[in-house]
Amino acid sequence: MDIVKIFGTNLKKYRKEQGLSQEKLADMCGLHRTYISAIERYRRSISLENVQRIADALDVDTYKLFIEGE
Repeated sequence: MDIVKIFGTNLKKYRKEQGLSQEKLADMCGLHRTYISAIERYRRSISLENVQRIADALDVDTYKLFIEGE
């Protein structure tokens, strides 16, 4: 199980389902667009604080971002 890949994949899925660009999501989270892009490309690990910011912005239960095949 590659948690970075699972998180990045789920992040991208939920973001696209909501019709959000990386830039819009980044603005909602107070993060930079390139940071969101790097997470979605599995190039970045992420702090728990930023995990929560992203989950809150997406209005998704945090644990769902870590479930494989979710």
